[in-house]
Order: sequence, then C-alpha cells, then structure tokens
Amino acid sequence: MYWTLELASYLSDAPWPANKDELIDYAIRTGAPLEVVENLQAFEDEDGEVYEAIQEIWPDYPTDEDYLWNEDEY
Repeated sequence: MYWTLELASYLSDAPWPANKDELIDYAIRTGAPLEVVENLQAFEDEDGEVYEAIQEIWPDYPTDEDYLWNEDEY
C-alpha cells in the first residue's frame, strides 16, 4: 500500500466522516484510479472504524496550514 498526493487527492472531497466501505464506494463512484481502491481495501477494518478526515488515511496529506498563505494579508 502506498499513497501519493495525487492518489490521496481523490478522497479529499469524500463525505467525511466515513468508514472503509463508504470510502471504497465513493472512490469507485467518482472514477478514482484502481490504486486508490486497492489502498483502501488494504486497510485493516476494525469493527467498521469511522475515519474523520483524510489525515487519518494518509497523515502526510497537506492541509491549509502547511502552506505559507496568510489570508488576512490579502
């Protein structure tokens, strides 16, 4: 299982919170690459664990805080 920014970006608009099956369904319905579905299937599902955000799937996913953009300046 591996994640890249491109693969993880297919889940950025997923309906969070979601469990593993909902994320797999979302990935298939939105036409995400097969690698995204395979990565999600590789997760060990612990009694229907619910993921609150993409950072729980891929902790390295960049957030708005990762960019040096200050909205107050503009």
